[in-house]
Amino acid sequence: QVQLVESGGGLVQAGGSLRLSCAASGRTFSSYAMGWFRQAPGKEREFVSALSWNGGSTYYADSVKGRFTISRDNAKNTVYLQMNSLKPEDTAVYFCAVPSTRWRTAFYAADYGHWGQGTQVTVSS
Repeated sequence: QVQLVESGGGLVQAGGSLRLSCAASGRTFSSYAMGWFRQAPGKEREFVSALSWNGGSTYYADSVKGRFTISRDNAKNTVYLQMNSLKPEDTAVYFCAVPSTRWRTAFYAADYGHWGQGTQVTVSS
């Protein structure tokens, strides 16, 4: 059973930065891609970023491209999301997730089998 624990959320002013962390346990972390999603009040959960199992490929939603950076440290079983130039529209609960299929990078929530509890990010204007 895989467990994911996010941290690093908080309140920041527009233009500021935050780094989210997601610590994974219970599975061979290095053979799985990872993803970040977010959900704002009244909206559906949306894809933010994904990282291939070996860290060689990264993917971003257009809304965060150029501002967010995803990375992983397999030695620490941790994936990160560095968020710069934050905007009020980035306000949401952010979730990390592991795809259901080993080795495969996924972009849709339905393809992810394990989720963290989420961490709140609030960007004030």
